[in-house]
Amino acid sequence: MCQNTDPCADFSEPTGSFEADGFVLLKRLVSPEFATLLANSLERVLRADYDTDVPPDKRPRVPKGDGILGFSGERRGVRTLQLINVWKSSSTFAQISRSPALGELVARLAGWQCGARLAQDQVWAKPPGAPPLVFHRDSPYFDFEPSDVVTVWVAIDRMQPELGPLEYVRGSHRWGDGRLGSAAQFFDSDPHALLRSAAKREGIDEASLDQLIISMEGMPAGGCSIHNGRTWHGSGPNASASAPRRGLGIHYVPASATFASGIELGKLWAPLRQPGSDKLPEAELPVVWRPSRI
Repeated sequence: MCQNTDPCADFSEPTGSFEADGFVLLKRLVSPEFATLLANSLERVLRADYDTDVPPDKRPRVPKGDGILGFSGERRGVRTLQLINVWKSSSTFAQISRSPALGELVARLAGWQCGARLAQDQVWAKPPGAPPLVFHRDSPYFDFEPSDVVTVWVAIDRMQPELGPLEYVRGSHRWGDGRLGSAAQFFDSDPHALLRSAAKREGIDEASLDQLIISMEGMPAGGCSIHNGRTWHGSGPNASASAPRRGLGIHYVPASATFASGIELGKLWAPLRQPGSDKLPEAELPVVWRPSRI
């Protein structure tokens, strides 16, 4: 893949309403071939093979097994693998996370006239037998002003129903802030507990809530969703006997964003803040697209 080629330049038309639903779907963000490149690059990164010589900011232990995601065939005790800022370790991931075409699309959906800045990317990879991911919102984990966050979730694998595709709660970006959750709850035994509590505060019963849940089932490899950081979302377990479930979440904020003032920054953000300044560091949190005229 040519390093100067934007893999997101030929994306399909988004379907749905970002404003009304809190998310849109694209059958194609990148080609299936590029999705395969992402899958192959992920395997190398998991095994500490970085073509940039820089490790991700968060990574699991190097897998012992030779299978995809280190899967040995034993499903008991399998955990979801999380990596943060893979773009720093893989030029392939950097091509998509820092894509100007994707940054422009995000900015236009969000109404960010200043442009879009990459805050972080994350890989969530579920080997067969991995548990569900609790329904949550993204925005509470980003300590910036303004608080706007938009997430692009890219399917590295085709989202077959048994893999536990990502699910959204339509319109939940408009709910209040009653229940936010925490990273420690991502793998609670009841993945819908926080969601039910938040829905109840909005006067939504369980039967009505079920009607609002939209699945990414059937999304092809290379397709994506783009969601408001306030939209509730989660996913089921990987019930497949042998197939991995791999997704890339790319989080963007307005190009003009700064660190939030008057709060204690989270452990991912605090080391990036320079004394006496709320300015975001360009090397770590790069602007990926700005309009030619602001």
